Amino acid sequence: MGRKVHPVGFRLKITQPWKARWFAKGSQYRDLLQQDIAIRSLLTGVTAKGGSPTFRKVIELRKQLAESVLTQRAGISNIEIERFPGKVKVSVHTAKPGVLIGRKGESVKKIRSALEELVGQKVDLDVKEIKSPDTDAHLIAVNIADQLTRRIAYRRAMQRALQNAMRQGAEGVKIEVAGRLSGAEMARRVWMRDGRVPLQTLRADLDFSVATAVTAYGTVGVKVWVYKGEKLPQIEETTEATKGVYVSK
Repeated sequence: MGRKVHPVGFRLKITQPWKARWFAKGSQYRDLLQQDIAIRSLLTGVTAKGGSPTFRKVIELRKQLAESVLTQRAGISNIEIERFPGKVKVSVHTAKPGVLIGRKGESVKKIRSALEELVGQKVDLDVKEIKSPDTDAHLIAVNIADQLTRRIAYRRAMQRALQNAMRQGAEGVKIEVAGRLSGAEMARRVWMRDGRVPLQTLRADLDFSVATAVTAYGTVGVKVWVYKGEKLPQIEETTEATKGVYVSK
């Protein structure tokens, strides 16, 4: 049988960047990795598992921010983390930047203070707007999972997401749901596709995400692939003066 390869990991450094860009030595790697997980947990609201002091601090900080933006639907899709000497840069890609920033920047100041307390360093928080939320795989998956939780028919939710994505310029979309659909006794898998979704083409700009819907009959998994066209990797070419040949860096 064939092996399933993660579409984003398959294209790292070709058409997809790393979501965490830093380097550490020895035991520092473990600590910084836990710190990254804690940062994402604090911003997205996903419960961090583990009994380390870092994860316990996340729970405390979320209680302090209970009245703030993190309890609302900020539409966060992606979080990028970069580390520099004495500073951490966190870039948050969201469909609703106004919700994260808040009135006169009050919400973003609270979030930055919470991140600095968690990390113990200066934090640069950069909020970036997602221009087309209907073609973002993560937002599509979360939206479908939310509709399934509210007992909306899965076929209607999938068809609506397909139509919206194609209308916004996507060249291909595939959506798959699996579980006890509509409360059926036996779990099954259903998928829909519109357009092209080339999984083996490395130059394809392919976005992928998963989400889980918690229903009265159990959990339902949602997978979304969005093909946005081809994106050729940028290769710098220089000419050696002595030999007159092209060298790719």
